[in-house]
Amino acid sequence: MELTERPLRRVSTYRGVVVELTEDIVQLPNGATSVREVVHHPGGVCVVALDSDGMVALVRQYRYPFGRVLLELPAGKLEKDEDPDEAVRRELSEETGLEAEKWVALGPIYVSPGISTETLHLYLATDLRQGRAHPDPNEFLDVERMPLKELVKMVLDGGVRDAKTVVGALKAAAWLADN
Repeated sequence: MELTERPLRRVSTYRGVVVELTEDIVQLPNGATSVREVVHHPGGVCVVALDSDGMVALVRQYRYPFGRVLLELPAGKLEKDEDPDEAVRRELSEETGLEAEKWVALGPIYVSPGISTETLHLYLATDLRQGRAHPDPNEFLDVERMPLKELVKMVLDGGVRDAKTVVGALKAAAWLADN
């Protein structure tokens, strides 16, 4: 069965600092038309920074859309034409002060493919050394450490709902179990 939707017309309805929203008219496989609202996002990176004691670096920060503080893996937005391998090192250093000797790419994920183009590149970082954190001026967060096993338990129990943290923790644990 043909599943592809063919774009017919795109109208930009909003262009912000980070995202653009478009309203796309598409032709469905059966010939009918429909509207797709798409959030165009530059993508980002997320890192599971694991020390030699099995502790993961995490950040707590307030997330305005949900009106609460969330526990998350360090992450950040890609700058224009930025390589994810470079961006993840920048974000880890900015948010936690950590630098890593060893890096494993855990693969990209589509954050919300029904509405957004955002792709997050996940990484595992090991052989860590501590430096000084230097978050962006508009970034307020607390850094904490937790055993990876405890983070995975929190993910499975529903205590952590942030998608990148859920997927990153599970992928890192699976990768470590196999390697």
